[in-house]
Amino acid sequence: MSKYVLVFAGYAPSGFKKSTFEAISEGRRLADRLNASLTAVTAGHGVRNIAGGLAEYGADRIIVCDHPELAEFDQSRYTSILEDIVKQNSPGIILFGPSSYDKSVAACLAARLDAGIASECVGFELDGDRLLATRPMYGGKLLAGVTLEGAAQIACIRSNVFPVATAPRTAEVVTIDPQIKESRIRIVEKKLKNSDRVDLTEADIVVAGGRGVGGPDFGLLERLADLLGGAVGASRTAVDEGWRPYADQVGQTGKVVSPKLYLACGISGAMQHLAGMSSSECIVAVNKDPDAPIFNYADFCVVEDLFKMLPALINEVRLLTY
Repeated sequence: MSKYVLVFAGYAPSGFKKSTFEAISEGRRLADRLNASLTAVTAGHGVRNIAGGLAEYGADRIIVCDHPELAEFDQSRYTSILEDIVKQNSPGIILFGPSSYDKSVAACLAARLDAGIASECVGFELDGDRLLATRPMYGGKLLAGVTLEGAAQIACIRSNVFPVATAPRTAEVVTIDPQIKESRIRIVEKKLKNSDRVDLTEADIVVAGGRGVGGPDFGLLERLADLLGGAVGASRTAVDEGWRPYADQVGQTGKVVSPKLYLACGISGAMQHLAGMSSSECIVAVNKDPDAPIFNYADFCVVEDLFKMLPALINEVRLLTY
């Protein structure tokens, strides 16, 4: 196997996310154990100006694909570019971040290379030069150790699991002129969500609401999230009812989050939802039903009407922060 680790630094239209640095930090750890080099690959338009910063987290070599045609994410184009790089360099381990962009490229790349892939990984070990990935299975009911077949071993990390560690290098920055294939995608309209809140999957604090919120007014949850510098999430029920957009859904069919604090408000605790947040460092559940299943998984349980509890909590947080 090649003594060479590659990390896809992702599509970064507004700068690299914390999860990118988590992936590179973990790639550096694996590369050190293999006595190997670490290469980071970034693609997009305008990424040349920020690519050098990846050396701060341990990249020995940075491959930059900067082109106006890559300003918009195109799964096929990004996969083709990365496939060419992989075939030219033959890395033994390829790591991706947890974003939907990363996962889509990772899956397509694995198919094209006929390689194994493990997603939502929460830990890595090495058996010689083979990668052993730990990932949750069956809705988070167990953690499984999986090994990957093929010359290239591909894995996507789960956000907020791997620590960010600086390991400054004097990296070689290589700019390549990618072969841009004709896109099969035509953008008809873009609707951007204006929000100053941190991305849900990267937030250290998530305030989530479910059926118990009773309607589309998540004002209390939003105010608390803003005070704490966190993000707002929702259960599948809240999304199905049209109270929150799908982008806010936490669960097996939504986003997987691993914050330091997960505050579940009016959420019963169905397995579908638990699969998306059970790896949170601390879970606080607020529900007026003392038999709510989520209390079996929470670190702190508050049996109270959320409309009584949250205003009091908001006032306490304001006193502490002002």
